Amino acid sequence: MMTAVIVIVALLLLCVLWAVSVQRSLVSKDEICQNALSQIGVQQQSRWDALTALVELVKSYNEHEYDTLKDVIAQRQPINGNSSAADTQKQEELIAGLSRQMNLVVEKYPDLKANENYAKAMDSVNAYENQVRTSRMVYNDAVTKFNRQVRQFPDSIFAGMFGFSTKEYLQEVSAKADMPSLKI
Repeated sequence: MMTAVIVIVALLLLCVLWAVSVQRSLVSKDEICQNALSQIGVQQQSRWDALTALVELVKSYNEHEYDTLKDVIAQRQPINGNSSAADTQKQEELIAGLSRQMNLVVEKYPDLKANENYAKAMDSVNAYENQVRTSRMVYNDAVTKFNRQVRQFPDSIFAGMFGFSTKEYLQEVSAKADMPSLKI
């Protein structure tokens, strides 16, 4: 009788320890996902800053284009660890749209392309674009690991009990597929 009680207590203790281990693992992976999304937000902010500098350059060429581009920039929203994948996608679409409009302005005013400040700002935009692309891959990899644990049995039982659910992946911005290159 005493052995049965010891075995039952030991099994219960193992189950509790396993549940704690699963919860800690899920929290850790959730934090990695939030951090990766936050990093995308930081890099998007830097890209917005570089695009804002470009818009200021456009101001000297045509007030109408400047106002249009400034209106797009006014729509930006900060991205952080609490943002959703949809929020990030929306910002990516705004940036892609602004980049397309900027390219049209540059085509209209070829001497803008020759401006040294324009070249420096475009280099910054391209560098941040590459960083965002890399961070998006890191985020999607982190989401894959998190979602896998949330969905796989038996961890899925505890994930549901602890309130964890799958996260959305970042999708490629469809407008980028048609976007002309911004390189000089």
